[in-house]
Amino acid sequence: MRDMVIDSIRVSLLNYQRVVILKEKDSDRYLPIWIGPSEADAIAVKLQNVDVPRPLTHDLLGQVISDLGGTVDHILISGLDHDTYFAKIMLTVGGRSITIDSRPSDALALAVRVDVPIFAEDEVMEKAGVHLDKETGKAIVGDALQEASERSGSPVAEGEIKSMSAFTDFIDSLDLSDFEEGEEGKPGRRSN
Repeated sequence: MRDMVIDSIRVSLLNYQRVVILKEKDSDRYLPIWIGPSEADAIAVKLQNVDVPRPLTHDLLGQVISDLGGTVDHILISGLDHDTYFAKIMLTVGGRSITIDSRPSDALALAVRVDVPIFAEDEVMEKAGVHLDKETGKAIVGDALQEASERSGSPVAEGEIKSMSAFTDFIDSLDLSDFEEGEEGKPGRRSN
């Protein structure tokens, strides 16, 4: 498992689709995950410390877990299949560990509210983790996918490589230039 933080929430300039960018804590590798507009807003509201007059759904979920005597231990981005990410919310209730399947966007919105660690499975990072080319600022996905396949000894299916090309096209449409500038306090960025 890789320790992750929410780096930012971005909007594609081509189609206005939202993407949350997770960053691996101990490297310059990123994990972009497409999310819906309401989930993007739910995460951004908390990251930017915006007060809302009434609790949002994820605030309610955190409160229900707490009131029932449970704690959220961590969030895990657990899988990626045909461009769909999967997540798990790891809870402790009454001394018992419970795993709840979740959409990553909901799990991340909960994680920022209850301030718990976010992890991603190694396999997910090998499939979809991106490095930024220092010279061009462009995301590198395809080569990393092939290298991961060679390291693991299991070939990547051609269909998966083709589906990742759409993923790469989407990433290339994002404005990632401020990643290298390290500007803190920008809207949509979380200072660590």
